[in-house]
Amino acid sequence: MNPLLNRRAQRVDILLLLEGTFPYVPGGVSAWVNQMIRAFPQYEFGIVFIGGRREDYPKPHYELPDNVVHFEEFFLQDADSTVPVRKASTNAKAFKRVGCLHDVFREKGSEAIGKLMREVAPMLTEHGDLSEKHFRHSEGAWDFLTARYEQYCTDPSFTDYFWTVRIMHMPIWRLVRICENLIPARLYHTCSTGYAGLLGALLRYRSDTPLLVSEHGIYTKERKIDLLQSQWLQDNRSVFEKDISKPGYFQSLWVRFFEAMGRVCYDAADEIVALYEGNRQRQIHDGAPAARTRRIPNGIDVNRYIMVRDQRPEVTPQVVALIGRVVPIKDIKTFIRSIFIATRRLPNLRGWIIGPQYEDPEYVRECTDLVASLGLENNIEFLGFRRIDELLPEVGLVALSSISEGLPLVVLEAFAAGVPVVTTDVGSCRELVEGAGDADQNLGSAGAVVEIANPGLFADAIIELLEQPLKWQAARKSAIARVERYYTHTLMEAAYGDLYEGLMKDAKENIAAGETSWRG
Repeated sequence: MNPLLNRRAQRVDILLLLEGTFPYVPGGVSAWVNQMIRAFPQYEFGIVFIGGRREDYPKPHYELPDNVVHFEEFFLQDADSTVPVRKASTNAKAFKRVGCLHDVFREKGSEAIGKLMREVAPMLTEHGDLSEKHFRHSEGAWDFLTARYEQYCTDPSFTDYFWTVRIMHMPIWRLVRICENLIPARLYHTCSTGYAGLLGALLRYRSDTPLLVSEHGIYTKERKIDLLQSQWLQDNRSVFEKDISKPGYFQSLWVRFFEAMGRVCYDAADEIVALYEGNRQRQIHDGAPAARTRRIPNGIDVNRYIMVRDQRPEVTPQVVALIGRVVPIKDIKTFIRSIFIATRRLPNLRGWIIGPQYEDPEYVRECTDLVASLGLENNIEFLGFRRIDELLPEVGLVALSSISEGLPLVVLEAFAAGVPVVTTDVGSCRELVEGAGDADQNLGSAGAVVEIANPGLFADAIIELLEQPLKWQAARKSAIARVERYYTHTLMEAAYGDLYEGLMKDAKENIAAGETSWRG
């Protein structure tokens, strides 16, 4: 482990369960986590970081705040199993319960998922009837897999089915081992469903400690987008069987797996937070009990950007900045094409792509090749990660061309700096730009919102705002007014402060590793 992260404690107030974010990945959720920890110095935080491969996270981007007293990291794709290849016995009742659980996973409206998962979870421990050795080396597991294949699989390859199911489920036993060895906390807080959310549910089952879920984007929706765009999943249908409008069996299998983890997490949670009403409704649709959901928008320190406003030149720069990771979900290619179209009218227009480029090198190469093929080398720059407050005075518009978002902090930061935005119609972007409710909408539009993957409309919005100074000034005024009234860090922190205090009020103070037990 990096020595900067070497912190250990016996117990904490709040244990954050983070997947692929803080402290390794800059921006977005990580920036929010950093902000939240520093906002509550009265609490001692612990962090459990979950990643894929250790090599993908070479060094932390953020320094741990002083009130982070414990840190652990786990990489689910790295080899961890010490289970010997040895035949294991079969408990027919245990596999029958697993079958019931899998059937419930297929019934999206079922309310039995929590009860069944609570029954199955203790069986997944090292000495349980569904331990890793039983899953890997028992006849019961083989019989279970072959029966499910014959009943449900529409792909002709049993070999691909067998290994897909094995790969898919192996992290579960790793999470169970993590769960059994973590220090006690008064509250578990996960910022996603997925593997971090499943760990949160397991901890909730084992210790009876409250679980808070706060999602920026909807994890299952984002994984579905990733999976449907993936090239690594096998599809053994013949050319006559394939229908481009329908995903392959293994794509659908992975989607159902992440949907199931989401439902387990929602069922175990005491409180479920969404950034905006659209996502709250999506959580309910995906299985979250409506009574446990609430909306808390992101907020930023607006005062930090007042000086940035004063640094702006009198003439609006013809610079459009996309601030985000260079990954497919941000649809960088649409931004590049929109700049190409806009330069026909504004030949001096420049596009800055500001954000990390290490997550998907192949996509980065495709984007740079697109820039070259369109002859935009003098118009578009890839600047990597930069301090946003240093760049915003030089920017005329901030762009967001994503195909999926939650409530993007970059839009709030642009507003606070007095920079209008052009965004796609994803997540909360429309209500950020145009307002939510009459009072908010009366503040006016803070830019433009266009449909996804339409570079022509995106270019039109850029041109209109940069060519019409009065419209740009009106959008700037609306942006500042909206962020100052509805999206301050004080509003957000007060809401989470109430949640933390309420959830920890009745939490047991005397939970220790030896005193916990699985609750069926």
